[in-house]
Amino acid sequence: MSVWVGKKGLVLAAALLSVTALSSCANQAGPAAVSSAGSSAPASAADTATASDSSTASESPTTESATASATPAVTPAAPAGLCAASMLKGSLDATGGGAAGSVYMKLIVTNTSGAACTIKGFPGVSLVAKDHTTQLGAAAVRDNSTTAVAVKLAPGAKSFAVLRYTNAQNYGTRCQQVQADAFRVYPPSATDKLFVTSPQIACSNTDINLLTIGAFQPM
Repeated sequence: MSVWVGKKGLVLAAALLSVTALSSCANQAGPAAVSSAGSSAPASAADTATASDSSTASESPTTESATASATPAVTPAAPAGLCAASMLKGSLDATGGGAAGSVYMKLIVTNTSGAACTIKGFPGVSLVAKDHTTQLGAAAVRDNSTTAVAVKLAPGAKSFAVLRYTNAQNYGTRCQQVQADAFRVYPPSATDKLFVTSPQIACSNTDINLLTIGAFQPM
């Protein structure tokens, strides 16, 4: 009887030890599994957020750059309503005669565009070399004896300004003579220019003023 009880006790003790071991393993595996799942979810969310931020940051400058390059700022050659050189054709009328070694000419501009424009004031005039880039001598001085008036030029209409050219020979060797090919003309308030071919002798010495220009007048 005592032997049987001993065996039963050993069997019961072994069963209890087995249950305890299984419970311990379950407790250890449980937190580990929870910890692994918990760490993987935030990492996935963080990666998604980072990718989204990176995509937004890289796309925005590209969009702004494309918009800026597609709409460049354009500066007009003349304020709205005023005549730009691109709207005009220049010519000279040298029948005005001369006095004291000077020649008086009419610098005429014709509106060759399809729109009306207004011209008012003094043009910028100078002699240039054949390349139409190199200025020769001093630019024209304004003749303030003429009053600036607004002249509206319909398509095909003309306006003129009196241009006086003084013979370069009047100044001898001090002039430092050089051959000019044309007059370069900037209309009042315009930033572009036109050229009127008219071979003249210019002075390289910029202290000498060969040219005088009046304000534009109606014809």
